[in-house]
Amino acid sequence: MSQNLLPLQRLCDGAMQAAQDAGEFIRRSTHCTINAGFKESGSSDASQIVTEVDIRSEAIIRQHLQSMSRQWDIAFVGEETTHASSGIAGEGVTPERLIKPYFWCVDPLDGTLAFVEGRAGYAVSIALVEQSGHPLIGVVYDPVESTMMHAVSGKGAYRNRVEFNANHLALNSGEPLMVFADSSFAEHEQYDDAISALEACAQRLGLDGCRLVNGNGAVKNACHVLGSKAACYLKLPKTQAGGGSIWDYSATACIASEAGAWVSNIHGQALELNRRASTFMNHQGVIYASNQLIGRTLVDAL
Repeated sequence: MSQNLLPLQRLCDGAMQAAQDAGEFIRRSTHCTINAGFKESGSSDASQIVTEVDIRSEAIIRQHLQSMSRQWDIAFVGEETTHASSGIAGEGVTPERLIKPYFWCVDPLDGTLAFVEGRAGYAVSIALVEQSGHPLIGVVYDPVESTMMHAVSGKGAYRNRVEFNANHLALNSGEPLMVFADSSFAEHEQYDDAISALEACAQRLGLDGCRLVNGNGAVKNACHVLGSKAACYLKLPKTQAGGGSIWDYSATACIASEAGAWVSNIHGQALELNRRASTFMNHQGVIYASNQLIGRTLVDAL
């Protein structure tokens, strides 16, 4: 089915409602109701923690989207119901995301560790992705700030339904390069080299060094980049399983692209958002940058 036949705005509206309803449920959930556990997913604590709130949030989203999914033959990939390493429910079974022309890619509560610890840095993320890996819709809802970001491919990016463009934020030589990173960034074996490359990137751009900010989930890290004049979010490649998964990046990749920001792997190429072998993104890393100039400079520096 051609994407031209899909009612993308209607599907986006449905995803926005699903994200907001799931976000309102998360907001109402108190720490007294959190039952934290662990799952086999990635190599960091942040990727392995899961709560009943994650699971119920995904159920809310799935219920919202199921009617449209049946009508338009859209598969569903959710973090809490998908085998993280391969997306395959059982041996020898091909996941629907590799069969159907489109799939919803859902992280019902990205930044669970921040949520459990009672601080900001988490969000609901929903994307519609083509089988090719191209994101058509991106929706992110922040329950703490009651902020909705969304984008439809070719239609621009919006924050609380007001269009925004990251390229309108001019660089200021008196400001640092803001570097948003996951908590595991400092533990990476290439951390020192990456910091040197980031400092070189800031110097080349005429910025006042780097300032590292961590503790947010992947989705909020990307969103912070889009709201900053000079910022990046970096995930370095690694051999261990992890590095985030397709549901961590699909929605924000669509929003970033439509906002004129930079999103790529460590080599400057498009993210593989529907890998056959795995849903993990550790093989090539991830880069978001406030604008194309910072993105290109960072790829060259790394």
